[in-house]
Amino acid sequence: MRIALLGGTGDIGQGLALRWGYDTGHEVLVGSRDPEKARTKAEEYETELDSRGVETTIKGFENAMAADRADVVVLAVPAYHLVDTVEAIADRLDDETILVTPAVGMKRDEDGFHYNRPGAGSVAALADEAKPDDVPLVGAFHNLPAGGLANLDRTVEWDTLVFGEDEDAKGIVMDLAREIEGLRPLDVGGLANAPEVESVTPLLINVAMQNDDLHDLGVRFQ
Repeated sequence: MRIALLGGTGDIGQGLALRWGYDTGHEVLVGSRDPEKARTKAEEYETELDSRGVETTIKGFENAMAADRADVVVLAVPAYHLVDTVEAIADRLDDETILVTPAVGMKRDEDGFHYNRPGAGSVAALADEAKPDDVPLVGAFHNLPAGGLANLDRTVEWDTLVFGEDEDAKGIVMDLAREIEGLRPLDVGGLANAPEVESVTPLLINVAMQNDDLHDLGVRFQ
């Protein structure tokens, strides 16, 4: 399967690219608004994997070109760039492309980070409104610590909460998550449950900030 990580030069994009490159045989594409930046990062990821004995090819493209080549497109961009990114690639998507959003809207004040719920109800709902109607949308990977994910020396023992209306698309994304060693996907239902999932992320960040021994905190449901 070919996976495009739009915004794949950022923290969560890096973590997912390295883990899928390390643990699976899927083809990974790094997308960016700047194709040269995408190519540079893709080479860095290849070098890191090669140093660990993994021979793989990771290619970098401008976002729309990466999306055009992919079976699964992960919107690894900040929430404030999400709609613009979807609109920029909309003509490269079809009903056989799965769109995945891990984006969370947050704001920060002196007390910490807080969920910034948009008027649409969730960041995922914004993506759903911006995408073509026939393209399935799945929410996943919101609550993963990007630093820990990118550190291949760290053992993953985390859950990721997955939601979406298209059961087949959701199942494919859950399988992709499960292929990352130690990552367990949990189905939480449809798009209406997106706000509850998205709001977990600022909570985890606050816990990590207040407790020195919980840096790069993930979550496991027992």
